[in-house]
Amino acid sequence: VQLQASGGGLVQSGDSLRLSCTASGRTFSMYPMGWFRQAPGKDREFVASMRGSGGGTYYADSVKGRFAISRDNAKNTVYLQMNSLKPEDTAVYYCAASTVYLDTRRVSGYNYWGQGTQVTVSS
Repeated sequence: VQLQASGGGLVQSGDSLRLSCTASGRTFSMYPMGWFRQAPGKDREFVASMRGSGGGTYYADSVKGRFAISRDNAKNTVYLQMNSLKPEDTAVYYCAASTVYLDTRRVSGYNYWGQGTQVTVSS
């Protein structure tokens, strides 16, 4: 099983980016998928998650109203639309999938991880 994240880059404050994460090797349509980020010297932190088909979404307070998670189960892909980016959003962003039914706002709630994609926001 592999999760391949893409879409990161260098942008200016106020810009937008859309991250994509495509899973291969198994389908996750019935399972939660999420995004985390890790800035240099900091712990990996929750950004957003989405339940399986027909499921709800959850966001960290720091990104509510700016970021939106979505998924295309036919493509086994989860997206993270990031608007109004700020320098403090700079981090490596990781996608994850969970088949273990734990708290999907925690790192421990996921058993599959992508390799990460760098997002850098300049002021």
